[in-house]
Amino acid sequence: MFREKFAAKVHGIVVCSQPNFVDVNIHQNALTFQAEKPVVLTIGTFDGVHAGHRSVLRRLQEIAAERGAESVLLTFDPHPRTVLHPEHHGLRLLNTLGEKAALLEGAGLDHLVVHPFNLELARMSPKDYVRELFADGIRPDTVIVGYDHRFGRNREGSFESLTNLGLVHGFEVEELPAHYEEETRVSSTKVREALQAGDVESAAKWLCAPFPLTGRVVRGEGKGRTWGFPTANLVPSLALKAVPAEGVYACWAYVDGEAMRAMVNIGQRPTVSLAGTRSIEAHLLDVERDLYGSVLQLHFMARLREERRFEGPEALVAQLRDDRDAAMAVLAQAPAALFNSTFPA
Repeated sequence: MFREKFAAKVHGIVVCSQPNFVDVNIHQNALTFQAEKPVVLTIGTFDGVHAGHRSVLRRLQEIAAERGAESVLLTFDPHPRTVLHPEHHGLRLLNTLGEKAALLEGAGLDHLVVHPFNLELARMSPKDYVRELFADGIRPDTVIVGYDHRFGRNREGSFESLTNLGLVHGFEVEELPAHYEEETRVSSTKVREALQAGDVESAAKWLCAPFPLTGRVVRGEGKGRTWGFPTANLVPSLALKAVPAEGVYACWAYVDGEAMRAMVNIGQRPTVSLAGTRSIEAHLLDVERDLYGSVLQLHFMARLREERRFEGPEALVAQLRDDRDAAMAVLAQAPAALFNSTFPA
């Protein structure tokens, strides 16, 4: 399913490193993985594929190039927190699996191993975890981990225990320090906090690319069309997907490989609706197109203002005209493709 064409191109307002396009090979179980060359492995959820993750990936590729090896990321689906705490995990993911795969391809990864996460795996001791996934599965020659990597039952496994297990099973282990951008330690949590505040520009800085939101367009009430601002109503393809704070944003919208300028409202539409239900509505600035049923991906460039209630439709339309001008100014420069996405949402 991963190789269906999903023609969105992610672009960047901040480029942490130039894209290194490779065809990433996707495997759905560590136990069936096979590589033709030695393996340099890293492990983690890599939600967001942010600057810290990319520093790990760069080191992974450096070692792979030195040793004629292949770079491999072992990640898990579903996210471990949703399995361990199904009722109260409070998790909001920065990426769908398809978005993550596309970002990793742009980062130059050779192999992405998506191993199923379940309670049986969660209850494995660090020793059994390494034996099953590493020794009997991926068989790495070198393992690269971040400074805070933990593994096995109750996160009992540490860098020291992984190093000792490496001596038993024949692989080296290297630990990388935390990654900082302008004295800020970059983490997925930090990016989520920025999105919750509507600060999509800081999120983009730490992600090395604008935040993406992918979903399918569904029928709306059609009120925007009567005011000259028809909208595409987006339902995220992942229920746990993080969504920026309520407000109006300038975005690039992608459908079938075409980039289009858009202004996007996230919120409860207090001027025209009493339902109190959040909606995500995209108005295309340059073209009018019926996108019903289409897969749409939004890349958030800037927050224009907060959502607020107006006295009536006339005042709202006047503000929408100002929003349109502001969005056009933000989106004056065409987006630069950071990677080619060939994955579904």
